[in-house]
Amino acid sequence: MYLKKVDGPRTVTTKGGEVMSLADLPPANTRRWVASRKAAVVRGVAYGLISKEDALRRYSLSEEEFQEWVSAVSNHGVDALKATNTQRYRQL
Repeated sequence: MYLKKVDGPRTVTTKGGEVMSLADLPPANTRRWVASRKAAVVRGVAYGLISKEDALRRYSLSEEEFQEWVSAVSNHGVDALKATNTQRYRQL
C-alpha cells in the first residue's frame, strides 16, 4: 500500500473519540456550504488536522468568515451554522 506524503497528521481524534482524516474535510472546490461542512472545517482546524492558513487558502475563505464560523460553534453549537438560524444566533 502506498501512502501519499502529507504535511501534518493523517488523522486526529476529537474529544468525543471521533477519528477525523483529510477525507472527512469538504472538497477544495466546495460551493454550497451547509452546516456540516462548515463544522468539519472548524473541527479540522481546532484539532490540528489542517492549519487555519491552509483552510483559508484551500476554501477561499476570509479570516472574518472563518472566525464567524468558529464563534458560532463555540457560542451556540453546530446548529448556529445553519443559514435558516442566522437571525436566531446573530449577535446584535
